[in-house]
Amino acid sequence: MSKMIELHDIDVPGFLAVLDKCVGNVYLMTRDGDKLNLKSKLCQLVGLTALIEGGKIAEAFVMCDNPEDESKLFRFNLYKDETDTK
Repeated sequence: MSKMIELHDIDVPGFLAVLDKCVGNVYLMTRDGDKLNLKSKLCQLVGLTALIEGGKIAEAFVMCDNPEDESKLFRFNLYKDETDTK
């Protein structure tokens, strides 16, 4: 598994669009030690609901099984644009 990526001020619809393009598992890590697989729509609902403030994800930590998925999420976090991802 790869390193943890810290995401800040993430647009939820854009983040979900990038998640849909990921091929491996992507895990949301909470400060309480919970680990939710974001490839599951139920886990997306449960996990992201707790992190959303004002329509955006205030702060999140994710880990990816696939290095390419990690790159997609890193670029999205940096540039805030899901259209650059394949």
